[in-house]
Amino acid sequence: MAAGERLCRTELLRLPAQYLRCYRAGRRKSGTFLLLYCHPNDTASARLGITASRKVGPSVLRHRLKRRVREIFRRDPQRRTLPNLDLVVHLQPTAGKATFAALRSELSKLLRQAARGCAPR
Repeated sequence: MAAGERLCRTELLRLPAQYLRCYRAGRRKSGTFLLLYCHPNDTASARLGITASRKVGPSVLRHRLKRRVREIFRRDPQRRTLPNLDLVVHLQPTAGKATFAALRSELSKLLRQAARGCAPR
């Protein structure tokens, strides 16, 4: 993997306060497998956070789905063109039965919606 393809620590949400700000003050976009919360930030790029409750399934499945979402975001060509947003992807219980292709198409659709509807003014 080339250095430019890697997700940097600055592109990931780390603190609970960052997640809470997205949940409380951000906008929500919903899909069949995912909920996407977005809130403008004051950094130089979009940042990603992923959450999954135990309703999704056992920990092995939850972690696999998180890795898939992280990889989809990392490979997404529009990642670099997203406005400065904090993005929290919350996995729905139905995500456990989703294929990689279904997750990829839904996340891409939600990211496009977030770029239009949550952009900083």
